[in-house]
Amino acid sequence: MQKYTQLTYEQRYHIYLLNKQGYNQTFIAKSMGRNKSTISRELSRNTGKRGYRHKQANRLADERHQKKNKAIKLTDSVKNYISEKLKEYWSPEQIMGRLELDKKIKISTETAYRFVLQDKAVGGALYKYLRHQHKKYRKRYGKNDYRGRIPNRIDIDERPSIVDARTRIGDWEVDLVIGKGHKGGFATLAERKSRLYLALPIANKTAQNANDAINKLLTPLKHWVKTLTFDNGREFSWHEKLAENLDCNTYFAKPYHSWERGLNENHNGLLRQFFPKRMALDNVSEKEAFRATDLMNNRPRKCLGYKTPFEVFAKMTGKDYFLNGSVALMG
Repeated sequence: MQKYTQLTYEQRYHIYLLNKQGYNQTFIAKSMGRNKSTISRELSRNTGKRGYRHKQANRLADERHQKKNKAIKLTDSVKNYISEKLKEYWSPEQIMGRLELDKKIKISTETAYRFVLQDKAVGGALYKYLRHQHKKYRKRYGKNDYRGRIPNRIDIDERPSIVDARTRIGDWEVDLVIGKGHKGGFATLAERKSRLYLALPIANKTAQNANDAINKLLTPLKHWVKTLTFDNGREFSWHEKLAENLDCNTYFAKPYHSWERGLNENHNGLLRQFFPKRMALDNVSEKEAFRATDLMNNRPRKCLGYKTPFEVFAKMTGKDYFLNGSVALMG
């Protein structure tokens, strides 16, 4: 059985000429090697008030085809899926990637954005869940270099090359996020292979608080801690105690080379979606922090083949307790 194919512009011009000369549908179909029903359907669907004209017929067919595709793809089920995941702070790219992975439905990211804008036009609020980042780059001239103030600091150049390869679980980037007016903050950790991200509130930016928070987050995962990489802040001057407690090695990025801890820097920016830069962080609870990181760790990532950090971590470690959320760490 021959597979049906859409008529081309040239074929419609052929139909137009023969139809104008008075030939019947059977003759037109045979001359084109097409089924008579194809010609009958074409003439009935695309004939206008002035008869069948190839340009008008082609335009009408294209418009109908586009509407049909949109209607099939953007079903109520798909719309509900997009809405649900937006409210979990997934990006349109993450939503479309996971939709294709799980449901074998391929829709462009642009279609998702159009859906959100249409929702906004009728008073909807989905657009509020899109991430908007308007960050200005600040050159940090004249800042102090903390290398001489951190005892037994080991430079990132001495870190094993396997860390850069991202082939194993256990290499963590460490940083602090500080609230407005230096009120409160978070100790944050990003695992390089799985992209797992953890955050815990701290009262202020001290070595004691940073050390305690990192220990609390990583002690349950001690078996999967091989290296820690810090920036050069004095709050990480207790790195040797962390190395001893967690049985790992510690390294420091070069001053002002934030890209050497780019994964953590990026995730800190995403955390700001929940706790904006203008917000003081001294009243944020552990539960609120875990809720935010759970949402982040349940987002599918393009770099992970649209798997989530929780899924990748669980698969590589054989531990699935993270799949129920990092709130498990509060126990």
